[in-house]
Amino acid sequence: MKVLLTGANGYIGTRQLPLLMEEGHEVYALVRSRYRIEIPKKFQSQIHIIEADLLNPSSLLKIPDDIDAAYYLVHSMSYSQKFAELETLSAKNFVNRLDNTQAKQIIYLGGLSNEEHLSRHLTSRKKVGEILKMGKVPVTVLMAGIIIGSGSASFEIIRDLVEKLPVMIAPKWLNHLTQPIAVRDVLAYLTLILGNPLCFNQSFEIGGPDVMSYKELLLRFAQIRGLRRKIYTVPVLTPRLSSYWLFFVTSTSFSLARFLVESLTNNAICKENRIRELFPRELLSYEEAVKLAFTRTEQDWVPSSWKDTLSGSTLNPDLSMYIQVPRYGILKDERKISFSCPVERVQKRIWSLGGAKGWLTMDWAWKVRGFLDKLVGGIGLRRGRTHPTRLKAGDVLDFWRVLLADEKNRRLLLYAEMKLPGEAWLEFQIIPHEVGGDLKQTATFRPNGVLGRVYWYILYPFHALIFSRLARRIAKGDSACTI
Repeated sequence: MKVLLTGANGYIGTRQLPLLMEEGHEVYALVRSRYRIEIPKKFQSQIHIIEADLLNPSSLLKIPDDIDAAYYLVHSMSYSQKFAELETLSAKNFVNRLDNTQAKQIIYLGGLSNEEHLSRHLTSRKKVGEILKMGKVPVTVLMAGIIIGSGSASFEIIRDLVEKLPVMIAPKWLNHLTQPIAVRDVLAYLTLILGNPLCFNQSFEIGGPDVMSYKELLLRFAQIRGLRRKIYTVPVLTPRLSSYWLFFVTSTSFSLARFLVESLTNNAICKENRIRELFPRELLSYEEAVKLAFTRTEQDWVPSSWKDTLSGSTLNPDLSMYIQVPRYGILKDERKISFSCPVERVQKRIWSLGGAKGWLTMDWAWKVRGFLDKLVGGIGLRRGRTHPTRLKAGDVLDFWRVLLADEKNRRLLLYAEMKLPGEAWLEFQIIPHEVGGDLKQTATFRPNGVLGRVYWYILYPFHALIFSRLARRIAKGDSACTI
């Protein structure tokens, strides 16, 4: 089959893509920027990348007319207060284009929304499903609750809460019910319903075998990790206070924290199980899903992470527009250090910066900067990185976003996503010699008015110290690596 996959570089789409190709389908991956998708060599003949934006109807003309089915795996957790309007417009544009193709099925992954009073996020997801059904193409809707898997937002936030807080004071909504499902089972259902006529014009609620309160979900997680935790629920925490609390304790952004807290006011459990009758299969329990997620994390096999998505970022999805570092109207800190050790060793140190390993020097200063960023509503350092040694365009690296990770030309370019009175880039370039080479490290700042320049000059003594030490530690490693 010819299958269109929207959101092909999102959390679910990244994992669904290889499954479709393993089934032998010809996949058309729709992404806003081709720089943010990697295709394994063995599948390159099966995939076509379509660079388009669902908010731009003319760009959707790139979708071929002869596709057989389409996955709609996009949704927004953006900072914009108009996220619901944007989701509505995207769905309408998508339906209008699909109505003029030969597609026989649209598959949509939404959220469990079987209660009357829904959060803004779930209301928007439900409306998207309704818009898709208004078109000519038969629609299959899967409605899932909390998805548990390595790199999922739910898993990482639960992990942050449980591992960092021995005692939690939580809102009363933690007593509401949820039915978590393993990401492996979500992907299985997404694959099984493809092209199945029995699923056309049908909506299915999907959840795992366990039904529990959110409080019990946290306590079971603690038990699995061998931790003793206490949770006390109180009626005085408003949704806004709860959102701030979640924002400061976990790696989530405030916008995502707000959506999650609003969703806690609803039970998220299945009221029908027709999909299990249609596709009988053994589902992973909550405990099995959590253990599997940790196994994948420990094996450094996390194919996708919610942190790498751009739906909650203020950056333009087309990261290529940031790659050209400005040359005029900027302030710069540039370091160049020669080294004699193998180039590969220095490059490995660059590609391993940040995350759990830290920044090689004055790590406390990076943590303080991250904390200050959190205080003003920024993302801080808690996002870390998805993989300890591999980087690709679009990945997060603490409070940076990877713009370019060119291993062949030994160049890494980062763009700051922290709150700043301007724009900042950090670039590492290795220039090889016959023996060793030169490390060129450049911090570039484009100030926004007078405030930006004041910011740069106030912090310049600290930046000069940190950046000089960082360059030396990357190039040096040990004393045998210097010239």
